[in-house]
Amino acid sequence: MSRNRFAALVLVTLSNLMLLCGTVAAQSSKVKGNIINRAGNHMTMKTSDGTNVVVVLNDNTDVQQVEGVLKARKKDMAMAALIPGLNCEVQGTYNAQNQLVADWVRFTGEALEQAQAAQAAVHETAVQAAANQADLERQNQALKEQQAAIDKQQQEIASNKAKIAANSARFGQLDDYYILDEVTVYFANGKVSVDPKYVPPLLELVQKAKTYNGYNIQVKGYASTVGSAALNQELSEERAENVTNILLQQANVPLTAMLAPGAMGESRQVGDDKTEKGQAENRRVVVRALLNKGIAGTELPLPETKK
Repeated sequence: MSRNRFAALVLVTLSNLMLLCGTVAAQSSKVKGNIINRAGNHMTMKTSDGTNVVVVLNDNTDVQQVEGVLKARKKDMAMAALIPGLNCEVQGTYNAQNQLVADWVRFTGEALEQAQAAQAAVHETAVQAAANQADLERQNQALKEQQAAIDKQQQEIASNKAKIAANSARFGQLDDYYILDEVTVYFANGKVSVDPKYVPPLLELVQKAKTYNGYNIQVKGYASTVGSAALNQELSEERAENVTNILLQQANVPLTAMLAPGAMGESRQVGDDKTEKGQAENRRVVVRALLNKGIAGTELPLPETKK
């Protein structure tokens, strides 16, 4: 082979390698930032330069929590851990809509704790605001009744306001969600297995939820105060996990539609724990089908919801 032909062959090979490397680099991208909102299998991240990136999640997306200086320790996490406020890194490829389809998502345990604390603070603020609003509505209602006694015109005004208040009360509000349906699963003392009689109502709840785009399923487990707090925390967690497994395996709820299962332990007792009846009421898992208000919109006809 002549020297010139050999040189030409080397140049062609190098050009092909550079083209191949450029194609691979173009196909795979990484972004770092905070999740600012999440709806179903889409979430929006804000990067350090202020850019918003829409990330698409799917059942193949690998979600892991990393720890250590070298981030060598990894723990598989549910997709429900991807909550607003979480600082994370995403690698994937951009689709035709300029959305990043995620291959994997990584975050630290510290970042997850900070995001969960922020979410808890937001929830408490919303609860307090709702309580204040309820007090204000009661005062307004009393004022309406007084005005109604003055003349007929004031009665008509009060009636119109009452209709508006009644229409608003149709919606069971939970932060940014409407409650479409709710099922409570009860457990025997110290038990975590789900009685088969609860499977049909759970499946019915999911079928109703699937008639709406962008629905989510929330699962929260509770325990009575019988026994130690640590044991009751573990019982509430296992109960929530067992109910979640039924929803995933039998009702075929996609992972992207499941909110993070909550293990509430002895908190939020609904029955008197000094009686057997009250204890039985407290050993429960509450499953709710939710519809994001942002997805539902204000112009769409909304479903009847439970309070």
